[in-house]
Amino acid sequence: MNSALIQLLVLAGIAVFLVLRLRNVLGTRDGYEPPVERARDAPVKKAHDFEVIEGGPDPDIADNVDPDSRAGKALAAMKRIEPEFSVTEFSGGSRQAYEMILMAFEGDDLETLKGFLSPDVYDSFEGVITERQSKGLKVSANFIGVRELKVADAMFDEANNEAEITMKFVGEITSCVKNADGEVIEGDPAVIKRQKDVWTFARVMGSDDPNWELVATGE
Repeated sequence: MNSALIQLLVLAGIAVFLVLRLRNVLGTRDGYEPPVERARDAPVKKAHDFEVIEGGPDPDIADNVDPDSRAGKALAAMKRIEPEFSVTEFSGGSRQAYEMILMAFEGDDLETLKGFLSPDVYDSFEGVITERQSKGLKVSANFIGVRELKVADAMFDEANNEAEITMKFVGEITSCVKNADGEVIEGDPAVIKRQKDVWTFARVMGSDDPNWELVATGE
């Protein structure tokens, strides 16, 4: 028997051995095999199921303040009076109010300010505008945007359901003051500056009036 035939027989033997080993490890399939049935009582887990823990922190509050803080407890009390009240939506609305009030003040627009300010704050704003106008001064301003916005504090008076929410704003604007001749005497219309404000809004929860008033300003 020549060497070529011997090599061929050896290779054939190895191939048969490997096939037998694979059959032992993987098993065999003979035609149709029914699917494996799941136990009837075994629960099916969905990839996107989330466990809801009753009595846990309200994410709408937790996303804005510490639920255990004074502000967090005050916001929770507000939501007990008005379950549909959303802190996140309020924050978004305060951003818009901030721009409107700020630009109305810079533009001497007292009519617009009346709809957003409490009587005390309105009188303060009106005094500044009146003095500015008496000197023939005019502010030229452009609102760039809000760089920072967060709930700084909140209070709730359960005796009269009066709620107060204090917001911290860091806005970006360009502004300058011009005299009666149109000359810039203060500021630079080409320079963006940051302006920090801390404003408090108030409203009686559960009332028919959904509007919040600006009741205090600070820095």
